[in-house]
Amino acid sequence: MGECRTWEVQAPGYRELRPFDEGESPGFPVYRGLEELLLSAESHPDPVLRHVMAVCSAYAYAGPETVAMIMARLGLEDNRCRIVRMSADGMFIRSTAFLVRSRSGRVAILCYRGTEPVNLVNWLANLDFEPERTSYQFGDPCNTVHGGFYRNTRATRYDVMNALKGMEDLEALYITGHSLGGAMAGLMAVMIRHERKYRKALGRRLRAVYTFGQPMIGDPGFTKACQEDGFLGENVIRYIYDRDIVPRLPPSVSGSYQHFGREYEYRVPRLQRVLSSAPAPTGADCHRRPGAWRENTDLTGQAWGLPAIVLAGTAFVAGRFRLTRALPAVYSIDDHFPRRYIAALTPECVQNEYGD
Repeated sequence: MGECRTWEVQAPGYRELRPFDEGESPGFPVYRGLEELLLSAESHPDPVLRHVMAVCSAYAYAGPETVAMIMARLGLEDNRCRIVRMSADGMFIRSTAFLVRSRSGRVAILCYRGTEPVNLVNWLANLDFEPERTSYQFGDPCNTVHGGFYRNTRATRYDVMNALKGMEDLEALYITGHSLGGAMAGLMAVMIRHERKYRKALGRRLRAVYTFGQPMIGDPGFTKACQEDGFLGENVIRYIYDRDIVPRLPPSVSGSYQHFGREYEYRVPRLQRVLSSAPAPTGADCHRRPGAWRENTDLTGQAWGLPAIVLAGTAFVAGRFRLTRALPAVYSIDDHFPRRYIAALTPECVQNEYGD
């Protein structure tokens, strides 16, 4: 079975909220002037924007009404959120993109949904390792990318690009996604940079790509070509939370894959795993987090195969119990969850999307 759907919703505004008394939470939006920041940010990563993108990519697992509401809470009040979906089970396609447009239309965030936990087609797409050549000239024509990721990106690309090109007032475009959504975000950035029909219309408007728990996309040749591209090498920014296994996939037994862009990794001290299941306090707690993001220049760390995935599942189970939470583990599925990324990327003393 398959389907192709697209529709748009209007987000709420928060300008009519009553004034808060001294000592109370400031309410929404979390970031006042967020649209201007998205327009004016000159360097990436930006601590506010990476938090905004992490939240957006996490709520992409919900529907457009939820995405629109959450982005309004963060600061894009009265935004319009369009969802573009295509599914074709026999092709292992389940592609979902959200296009959030600011009230003025000057800023847009393209956010891809990641792997849905109980969606078999999504998992089959992840496992569709067979390499595929890109349909456009980029580096060596023999370079290849992950077939499942590439197919899912192309499935909704036409409608997404048409919607973007129809935004006459658009000045700044950001792309984001978690997990499979991160892979699709990275591929879309490559397409905008290197497909003529898209580069002319959108190339100069694309400001940055933020991904979270993103798997590897292409072979070493493809990665080299991306790194040599001035924009892709600097403004595609990936975040990896501690032992998250997904950024180390596909496994090396399926072929040689590598990352491109800039990578930031967060490490949690082992003692912290014993004391609490949460990676960090957030929002009004205002405590220093028990870890730090650091830039990593080694983009080649693939997991070795099925045993690594099994061990990651074992670590997830162990993490449910206090006595086994600190057992040494190379990889973990638990560290892949979007809430981990949001907690570690929420700036200190900043209200979260719940208003806390």
